[in-house]
Amino acid sequence: MALKLFLFALLLCLPTSLSSTASKGKEKFNPYRYTFIDKASTFSSSSSSSFSSNGQDSSYDYIVIGGGTAGCPLAATLSQNFSVLVLERGGVPFTNANVSFLRNFHIGLADTSATSASQAFVSTDGVYNARARVLGGGSCINAGFYSRADDAFVKRAGWDPKLVKESYPWVEREIVHQPKLTLWQKALRDSLLEVGVRPFNGFTYDHVSGTKIGGTIFDRFGRRHTSAELLAYANPQKLRVLIYATVQKIVFDTSGTRPRVTGVIFKDENGNQHQALLSNRKGSEVILSSGAMGSPQMLMLSGIGPKKELQRLKIPVVLENEHVGKGMADNPMNTILVPSKAPIEQSLIQTVGITKLGVYIEASTGFGQSSQSIHTHYGIMSGKNELFSTIPTKQRRPEATQAYTRRNKYQLQESFNGSFILEKLAYPLSRGHLSLVNTNVDDNPSANINLRPKQLNDTESMAQFCKDTVVTIWHYHGGCLVGKVVSPNRKVLGVDRLRVVDGSTFDESPGTNPQATLMMMGRYMGVKILRKRLGNNAGV
Repeated sequence: MALKLFLFALLLCLPTSLSSTASKGKEKFNPYRYTFIDKASTFSSSSSSSFSSNGQDSSYDYIVIGGGTAGCPLAATLSQNFSVLVLERGGVPFTNANVSFLRNFHIGLADTSATSASQAFVSTDGVYNARARVLGGGSCINAGFYSRADDAFVKRAGWDPKLVKESYPWVEREIVHQPKLTLWQKALRDSLLEVGVRPFNGFTYDHVSGTKIGGTIFDRFGRRHTSAELLAYANPQKLRVLIYATVQKIVFDTSGTRPRVTGVIFKDENGNQHQALLSNRKGSEVILSSGAMGSPQMLMLSGIGPKKELQRLKIPVVLENEHVGKGMADNPMNTILVPSKAPIEQSLIQTVGITKLGVYIEASTGFGQSSQSIHTHYGIMSGKNELFSTIPTKQRRPEATQAYTRRNKYQLQESFNGSFILEKLAYPLSRGHLSLVNTNVDDNPSANINLRPKQLNDTESMAQFCKDTVVTIWHYHGGCLVGKVVSPNRKVLGVDRLRVVDGSTFDESPGTNPQATLMMMGRYMGVKILRKRLGNNAGV
């Protein structure tokens, strides 16, 4: 029976074109799943068709920088009517076992290799973090929990509530599932209700006070379904997705009264540079969707940002804007480890307690180090966390982590059978900013996100314990805030034909997990753009 279920799950994972024709032997396996995805090295300006009737126009109506959580649904929507080029610096998630399977969640985050879907960084105040480097973005490396933003967030964002309510189901039909609760998640549900986190709202995608069961992008076989699968909605005749395409900068025409975007320069997996051109047609745009780290970084590398910051690195100033990279925040998380003598079934976030104080309580279970897992990686994903008490916060650099790992290489290989109870604080008090370290887009910028004092080894005060052991929940946001860097419709202020559609425009994290709202946002903004450009002829 187990073998039958495994084979059935395997068939479900195969691309439709493969599973339907494999017996005939007419088509080869496509690791990219969709025919419009290819490596960046296949690009040439002479063949970069905008899908015109003769197929020779070497420009695109929309160039999306970043095929992430918001970028994929955005591109799929825009392709219904216009030619779209997506430039993604990472690879595809479909054949990556660390991305695809729930059991490998922690391994994917712990992988610090150059080809990992997760790129680690450390904020200047010593908080370990990660950013996605893969088609599908953060939906490929997160805990999979799916929960909408509340109505108040939608109102503050200035969005059309009717279109928002139409855009969420567009996402949910394709990739969201109802979880089968594990025993621990049931126990958390009952405990939350017992201590007063009420009422019980059952299974719902809505963000409502009380205890609830949310959605998940993991199916019943434990396979992850990412934002990249929303590309199934795309018009394959009008979409081109290039992977391992690292954008170097956005190109501007500065001969007029306002800087005007003309295209982008990117390098392929072999290090060769290419230029993708934006169509001269009215309404064509480059859209940044590179996340809270990537989008402000790209604006500055392209000459938009604080003047002193740009001049320090000899970047030609296209437009001075002191707010680029400012107003960043990272929602703090604290965890309590509950060990068990017996193995516990693995689960990620399923049950959540939403308090009226802006504290969200969740749990994950069964993720630790075993003979089949990772060893001696004592970072934030490890149950062994002496790193946080032995290395001062200001010294928690990658080099210190590597040295600690080498020193402890032959220590106990733990097998953690237990669970984590965790909390997310919805409204962090502190703000930080992002600045460039150099002009290499492959390198992480410097970010000081939460600046809180810490006292090592304080065992008396629970408040101090929380400060000392705070880690990230990976919901950092800001850097391209509305009214400061972009307009309410996400157009970059002061330049033409440039927009930002991602979490860098948020001044707060929506709900218990932002991924639902980011995917909805991609669809929402795509529809808004098409309707603005085509009116009733948009067809969406």
